[in-house]
Amino acid sequence: MYKNLFSVAALTLLSRATGFIRDVMLGAILGAGMLADAFYVAFRLPNHFRAIFGEGAFNAAYVPCYSQILAKQGGVAARRFASQIFTLLLLSQIAVLVLALAFTPQLIDLLAPGFRADPEKFATSIALTRITFPYLLFVTLVTLQSGTLNAQGRFTAAAFAPVLLNVVMVLFLAMAFLFPNAGVAAAVGVTISGVCQFALTLWALWRIGIHEHPVLLAWSKEVRHFFVVLGPAVIGSAGVQLALFADTIIASMLPTGGVSSIYYADRIYQLPIGVIGIAAGTVLLPEMSRRLASGDPEGAYHMQNRTMALSIAIAAPCFVAFIMIPDVIMRGVFLRGAFTEQAVQDSAAVLTAYGFGLLAIVLIRSAVASFLAIGDTRTPMLISLFAVGVNIALKVLLFRSMGAAGLATATAVGAWINFGLLIVVGFGRGLMRPDWVLGKTSAVSSIACFVLSLFALLFTLPAAEFASRIGRFENEAELLLLLAGGAIVYSLTLLAGLHLSGVRLRRPLAA
Repeated sequence: MYKNLFSVAALTLLSRATGFIRDVMLGAILGAGMLADAFYVAFRLPNHFRAIFGEGAFNAAYVPCYSQILAKQGGVAARRFASQIFTLLLLSQIAVLVLALAFTPQLIDLLAPGFRADPEKFATSIALTRITFPYLLFVTLVTLQSGTLNAQGRFTAAAFAPVLLNVVMVLFLAMAFLFPNAGVAAAVGVTISGVCQFALTLWALWRIGIHEHPVLLAWSKEVRHFFVVLGPAVIGSAGVQLALFADTIIASMLPTGGVSSIYYADRIYQLPIGVIGIAAGTVLLPEMSRRLASGDPEGAYHMQNRTMALSIAIAAPCFVAFIMIPDVIMRGVFLRGAFTEQAVQDSAAVLTAYGFGLLAIVLIRSAVASFLAIGDTRTPMLISLFAVGVNIALKVLLFRSMGAAGLATATAVGAWINFGLLIVVGFGRGLMRPDWVLGKTSAVSSIACFVLSLFALLFTLPAAEFASRIGRFENEAELLLLLAGGAIVYSLTLLAGLHLSGVRLRRPLAA
């Protein structure tokens, strides 16, 4: 499992690295003004719906169902089930696309009501959304194919697919002079990337002879069971997306630049979430599903504890960085072209607020795997809805006094409520069995974070003074100096602590 985990994490890191290049280009070309706000709303809308109808709800229901059919009935039955779901998903996404294209102005009114006060921003948002929305159709089918590949123990193509989004967008941004404006170029790149991702995962399935294809619909027992578990998963996933919708809705009421500051901070914030949290959940869910289906619960919980321990150890220094040097990060990554110092400060405040929820969000995917692996989508749904309710209430209370940072603060609080309830309920039902390795790793990571915080306090100013002598690239140099020094300090402290406490996160494992 660790080989798959690091493979997915490495490819996700590649995705985030190419995403940084994409976002640096977007920041330099679009800045944080009207066109940027319009594009980011147009970009987020299909991604919101994808998360509801695609990867969030779908993976939660599909991967355990497919894994159980594959283990108990064999490959032929699993392929038949996958093709039936493919057909249903294709038809549903065509319907969503038709409705979205027909009612785009009403969709913008609903999800970004503040844009109506600016006719140019509103019209631009409508035009860009109609370009980006077909992306949802393709990427939802990619999610299905990725779930099939993952359940088969093949993770490479699915993990590489998001890289294509970034590469294609960069190519289209480089050709922006051929389009009416850079926003249109980026929007076209989004949709074309969906086609490319679909082609990649389809090719990967063809290679192993298990590709899905349209079939005559049959309301089989397996399909009925899938919809039984999909319903709560959709509601639970929709609950999380409601919180993100609330971000978009409320941010649209902030002064111009509010949407953009959230987007740029979120791109930094999503790096550890994608590389660690999503990668861990992607590999852990099919692993736990297989082990539980084969009657090996101890092995399933063994994998879960190691995955969570590894997630904590890797994510903890990112938390410190987001809290201690958010302005250095935003300045080093984005401060160029149309991205101003004011945009740096606004985005840094959002990143700090997001940072307080980082560990919770990274660990949620691993925690929820305990429930999804046994086909329980109802409990995570209820917990998610409660956490989202608190999240949205806090957003409404905080956005006027704290601006975009208030929305991020509410997100962090909601994440901790979600994670905390998953742990309490899971432990109470015997679905989680924490061991000493997890406890020791958490303690050692906390000590290493304290040492890293001292390093940031003592060396941020000297790093800035040294970097100022470089001239043109002083912001990038300051960021690299602090990241490199911090990585060395944290790694040495962590490894020494783990060694002294007798913890081995890789095989052979010591308790």
